[in-house]
Amino acid sequence: MRLPPGNWSSQRHWHSHEDEFVYVLEGEVVLIEDEGETVLRAGDCAAFPKASGNGHHMVNRSDVTAIYLEVGSRSPDDLTTCSDIDMMSANSDGRFVHKDGTPYPD
Repeated sequence: MRLPPGNWSSQRHWHSHEDEFVYVLEGEVVLIEDEGETVLRAGDCAAFPKASGNGHHMVNRSDVTAIYLEVGSRSPDDLTTCSDIDMMSANSDGRFVHKDGTPYPD
């Protein structure tokens, strides 16, 4: 993945059926989780266990593009839940819906 300066990797989220792992190759990012912020630089890694309820995402606050590997299974059973907004998405159909399951208007 390439994360340009000033960008987020995604909304803060967690997965129901998928462990996730990131390894920073170049630059630095700020990992944001429930516990706070952690700076990750080239050579650093982080892991996110499935079904933790602890949302995560990364923000590039530097002035250079960060490059990192993102590893996960992409299980068709996985449900991605956003921590800070009313949104979730199932890998089975890729649609984004409200947390109560109602679709967003087209």
